[in-house]
Amino acid sequence: MDELRYRVDLLSAMNQKLASEERMLRLVCNTSSNAFLYVNFKENEVQTLANWEFFFPNVEIKDVKDISKIYSQVEDKYVLPLRELLFLEKSGVSANSAVIKLRDGKTWVECEASIIYDELKNPTDKIIRFKNISKFQNQNDELTYMAYYDILTGLYNRNYFVRLLADFVRKAEEEKRIVSVMFVDIDDFRKINDGLGLIVGDEVVQQFGQFLGGFKSDNIIVSHFNADIYCIAIYDPCGSRSVEYIFKAIQERISSPFVLSTGQEILLSVSAGVAEYPESAKTTLDLINCAEIVMFKAKGTGKNAIQYFDAPILFDFIQNVTIENKLKEAVFNQNFMMNFQPQYYAGSKKLRGVEALVRWRDTDGKMISPAVFIPIAEKNGTIIPLGEWVIEESVRTFANWKKNYNTDMVLSMNISAIQCKKNDFVDNIINLIYKYDIRPEEIELEITESILIDNFRDVVEKLRVLREHGIRISLDDFGTGYSSLSYLKGLPIDTLKIDKSFIDTMLTDENAKIIIESIIHMVKKLGFETVAEGVECEEQFDYLASIGCDCIQGFLMGKPMTGTDIEDLLNHLI
Repeated sequence: MDELRYRVDLLSAMNQKLASEERMLRLVCNTSSNAFLYVNFKENEVQTLANWEFFFPNVEIKDVKDISKIYSQVEDKYVLPLRELLFLEKSGVSANSAVIKLRDGKTWVECEASIIYDELKNPTDKIIRFKNISKFQNQNDELTYMAYYDILTGLYNRNYFVRLLADFVRKAEEEKRIVSVMFVDIDDFRKINDGLGLIVGDEVVQQFGQFLGGFKSDNIIVSHFNADIYCIAIYDPCGSRSVEYIFKAIQERISSPFVLSTGQEILLSVSAGVAEYPESAKTTLDLINCAEIVMFKAKGTGKNAIQYFDAPILFDFIQNVTIENKLKEAVFNQNFMMNFQPQYYAGSKKLRGVEALVRWRDTDGKMISPAVFIPIAEKNGTIIPLGEWVIEESVRTFANWKKNYNTDMVLSMNISAIQCKKNDFVDNIINLIYKYDIRPEEIELEITESILIDNFRDVVEKLRVLREHGIRISLDDFGTGYSSLSYLKGLPIDTLKIDKSFIDTMLTDENAKIIIESIIHMVKKLGFETVAEGVECEEQFDYLASIGCDCIQGFLMGKPMTGTDIEDLLNHLI
């Protein structure tokens, strides 16, 4: 009797423990966001637990045969991996997992299966867990998108474009085909950003990028490289998938304005550069570099054009880069020297003054022409420190000459547009005159028409202030611009320099003679002084003197020379 009671109590305790564990299990299942499918192979029993309705609404599973009903809830391409997981026991594997996507198009599910086998390798129990990983998967998809695509335009980004282009190049090498790469850049985009704002600029980039995206195909890659630059790669170009066809289509599109979301209309022009594998370059990055180089070449030769790569362009580019790097170092170390070219009065052949001319001998001992390095300096901004050094060094040298030789003459110095734009430009010139104790009327600043293009009123006002202080103003290279005559009536100038291109041809070209005579006659009426540049022979000198040209500058009267040579010249005048 006692043993029976003991057994009853033991069974009761075990039942209570099982009931407690069952409640705990149900509580865990009810609070879980996962769903579970349990299969008891011995009893042929199937149970669905926890959040089953979330994943598979209206899918009721009563026995093993019903499990296949789950397929109807899953996108087709995920059915096979799910089938392998649901019936994992057929492969004899104890555990495995898979990721599937439901037919609602937004729910990603991680499925994890675990099976218990007996000693005879027969399955006894199986449980499959279904976990919602949509948030994680969407974040992963977003990161993947960001890795491959440009957020603003939806086109491929630069990094992914390079990878895809590398595939094109490898394929072209194997199949002996051509790959064309075209850089496309919106002209004067900075004016859109600065004048209309960054938001408008972004929309312009987006709309133009969406248009270019229409060319995308299996053989055409379209990418947004950065800012307002796009890059297109074409495998085996021909017909409608050629550079010429695409650029023509671009030209047709930009002939009409882009209409922004605000209703504003904007007309664009673009410049393009083209390089081809294998003619231009053999590697992916070299191909991209060559296309970019010629794109900038197209912008530098007038914009709204397409430029094709050739070897001289690459040579010029490499040379310019080399010079630019050397120039930065030279500016930092002030590794320049000054030459001075004398100017003489045509009537008396008396010394009028000198024009200061900067010279540069690079570290290799090679003289680099100002016609080469000055435009580079203006482009990269080194013209500011270089120009400041040139002005002060010239004025300092000139002041010593005045002190030592007591000769009346004028120091002419060239001023760039970038220098003139600086707010402290006028003050710096005036301060230098006081610093070196020279008379303002002994200083002549030479400007070109390019100074006046961007901000005519501001420049003219600065020139007026300088002239009020007694400083002379000279208009250089007169006759080479399109609108020089229109400037004369409003410019505060004292001297007008006739460009060398007219002097070179005036003895053989009747039209050049007429132009020079007209200029001199007109300038005398306006009260300006005239200086003829590039006078190299007696015949030119005599003719210019006969028609009333005031001053002569050129190799006939004196080449550019060092400060020491100028001192020798001044010694002979004493």
